[in-house]
Amino acid sequence: MQHEITQNGPLLNANGTLREPGWARSLLLDYRRADVKAGKLRIKEWDYYIITNDSFGVALTIADNSYMGLISASVMEFEKPWEQTTTVLTAFPMGKYGLPETSSAGDTLYGDKRVQMAFRVQPGERRLSCRFARFLGEDALELELTLAQPPMDSMVIATPFDAPRAFYYNQKINCMPASGVMTLGSRRFEFAPETSFGTLDWGRGVWTYDNTWYWGNGNGIVNGKPFGFNIGYGFGNTSAASENLLLYGGVAHKLSRVQFNIPEESFLKPWTFSSDDGRFEMDFVPVIDRAARTNTLIIESDQHQVFGRFTGRAVLDDGTALELKDFLGFAEKVRNRY
Repeated sequence: MQHEITQNGPLLNANGTLREPGWARSLLLDYRRADVKAGKLRIKEWDYYIITNDSFGVALTIADNSYMGLISASVMEFEKPWEQTTTVLTAFPMGKYGLPETSSAGDTLYGDKRVQMAFRVQPGERRLSCRFARFLGEDALELELTLAQPPMDSMVIATPFDAPRAFYYNQKINCMPASGVMTLGSRRFEFAPETSFGTLDWGRGVWTYDNTWYWGNGNGIVNGKPFGFNIGYGFGNTSAASENLLLYGGVAHKLSRVQFNIPEESFLKPWTFSSDDGRFEMDFVPVIDRAARTNTLIIESDQHQVFGRFTGRAVLDDGTALELKDFLGFAEKVRNRY
């Protein structure tokens, strides 16, 4: 079953439960932090942007996980594989970051003595800026990027958990052409909109304590048109809808279930992906495993975000088959106890 949400309305019922589980092409349901009825320490809100081309990329995160704030940046190079992730943690933000209640308006901001990060939404575009002192040794990371956002579909999913008043409301916006400059110390990286694309992962919800999720995403040009995909599973009750979606020329094409086949011996060995409807069949050759592990008394995180190249076939709703060859993207497996 893939239930599509087609009408506007509130996200939550008066008792804090999810009103209409399912998927949508845009952010039709209204999230309000004040409507959440679960314990305030369980609320998790984040904006995560990833911008890549065939040679390099950057990822930026501002996350308010109630008892822990996370401000993070990652730089990746794919031709000579290399990555650096630097993170600042804060205690008990509890909504003080003021993350917007919609992805379509408002500014997401963070600043302290070391890092200043801003995500600003403007008509038809998103502007990202960052200055991160001592990002790599004494070298600072600085960037100013613009992501164009023409009218197009996106992936939206409203997912309940098998726990009272727990839910996840998520939007993935793919295929945003990126332009601008990033510097790391004396090195300069230029993003050109013909070859560079961004994805927004916008998430708001109440999560249960222990979850493992699988997520994959990629953007590029196929047969002269923007093409992107979003695949994933593992968290919550997805009986109403999956988050699996193709985007081609700005139009969404809904998929059913996609299985990540990850080799047990190493995340850097080749993977495969298969779907129950035969519409997403891919080989995946990893380039970088952006791995991170944290284990304290009550918080554990084991993350493997693997960048690489997809080769295979994706089938649109009308049966048109798109052939992908060495298409850059990523797939990840993450377990969080937090």
